[in-house]
Amino acid sequence: MNESEQAGAIAGIPKDARQPETAVPRAVPDKSWRDSKWLAAVEFLLVALIFYADYRRLIPFSKTPELLLLGWISLRVRKLRWRDVGLTRYRSWPVTIALGAVMGTALEAFQLLITQPILSRLIGKEPDLELFRMLTGNLKMTLLFIALAWTLAAFGEELFWRGYLLNRVADIFGRKQAAWIVNLLIVSIAFGLAHGYQGLTGWIEEGLAGLALGLMYLRTGRNLFVPIIAHGVSDTIDMVLIFFGKMPGM
Repeated sequence: MNESEQAGAIAGIPKDARQPETAVPRAVPDKSWRDSKWLAAVEFLLVALIFYADYRRLIPFSKTPELLLLGWISLRVRKLRWRDVGLTRYRSWPVTIALGAVMGTALEAFQLLITQPILSRLIGKEPDLELFRMLTGNLKMTLLFIALAWTLAAFGEELFWRGYLLNRVADIFGRKQAAWIVNLLIVSIAFGLAHGYQGLTGWIEEGLAGLALGLMYLRTGRNLFVPIIAHGVSDTIDMVLIFFGKMPGM
């Protein structure tokens, strides 16, 4: 027994717990490439390319499936699921559905009664909804568009914009409270630009709607089903109003 072992024995320290004479520092593992900011930057570039392709009319119907596929691939590469970014009920299904329906109705009322009249007065133009004029008086087309509103718009867009993109921007700018505000503003502006076909009034209005949907997502602990339902309810009210020819600007 050497002097160090004798001292340890006298002090009553178990042999296995004594500090070795020469401690070798443990290597700190490198950060995984899956969590790197350059990977997020590549994904943002692909998002921009999809938007550009849609602008050049290279995407036949909707860019949402392509964006959603990109988001899904990103999650899989980073070993995440849609559930990990909020695709689950909020507290319970009755609460989730009720809260989403109430918030969607409130969002639509706010748009029709407050933001749209104010923006139309300031800018001098109503939102350009010419794309939806075919729905007026056409029940079959209206039902088709309501189905698309719940699948592509409500479900697809919320998974991409709030579930994927908002969280991916947070990977760059951080996840503290102040950073989430910046992240939300960036994504909401982009969401408005994605509806640029509605003109300046529509772009601003949809940007504000994106801000409201993002707040719903964050305030419910990053739950996706509440904004999904709210988005679907709001769009459904729009379609019904267009069908009856009561939508402002039609």
